[in-house]
Amino acid sequence: MIAAGTRGELKNSAGSAGIRIRLLDPAHRARARAVIGGRQIAVRDDPDPAVLSARIPAQQRAGAAAELAARTLGRLTSAGIGVSDFAPGIPILFTLLVTYLFGGALAGSTHGYLQFLLPGTLVLATVLVTVYSGVTLNADLATGAFDRFRSMPAWRPAPILGALIGDVARYLLAGGLVIGLGLAMGYRPAGGAAGVLAAITLVLLFASALSWAWITPGLILRAPNAVMSTGFVILFPVTFMSNIFVDPRTMPGWLRGVSDVNPVSHPVTATRALTAGTPATPQVLWTAAAAGLLIAVFAPLTALLYQRK
Repeated sequence: MIAAGTRGELKNSAGSAGIRIRLLDPAHRARARAVIGGRQIAVRDDPDPAVLSARIPAQQRAGAAAELAARTLGRLTSAGIGVSDFAPGIPILFTLLVTYLFGGALAGSTHGYLQFLLPGTLVLATVLVTVYSGVTLNADLATGAFDRFRSMPAWRPAPILGALIGDVARYLLAGGLVIGLGLAMGYRPAGGAAGVLAAITLVLLFASALSWAWITPGLILRAPNAVMSTGFVILFPVTFMSNIFVDPRTMPGWLRGVSDVNPVSHPVTATRALTAGTPATPQVLWTAAAAGLLIAVFAPLTALLYQRK
């Protein structure tokens, strides 16, 4: 069986839900239909006797995304960067150092400061890990794996959606490490388990939306390390100028203004309120709105760049 068309036409057909297959010998049409149909793929005859039209069922398209999500979980990037070794380690280090070095000066006691800090480092841990969505995708582009995925009879967005789904487990790992460390250090959320679960859910929503922003440079830049460097150059100033480490009321006026409009400050404030068991509706809505805006801007942009690859 062969396929004919321009480079763009072949890419558009090979990775889509449907594909037209041209046979070298039309006499083998019935045999080819039986072979393809045996894989639970819908096949119909084309007006051209040498062509079959096949369409991949929705279940298999969803299964492709699930398989690629599992692949994301089961491997490290070809750049040799271990997500669980690096990105979550930064918030864990900050939780330990800032609490014990500055907690007494900032809040009167390390225990009191930990109650303030830990929801912030929970957000910090997951936000830093979002960069690896773009790093992983860029590494697949560099190694040619991305083109192999697109040539398979699978749903076209499966490589991107699979990576994003797999990244949710990374966010859970990062958040779980921070929460576990906090409990070991004496963190006791007044909102109980329900408040912590609600906070983690909100953080996962925001992190998943932010991942779309890093998929875009992952499709543009030439090397995984370039994506990672760009991400951290942007994220470190943004997170440090938020309300993760200190109350904005103690900042200079101009910096407090920056912190108040910082997109990271909203999920941090909402997480603090949820874990403390206090009303958090406005901040939860702000965080959800920010997540929706990120998806609305970067998902179409990612789709456009993906089509051109």
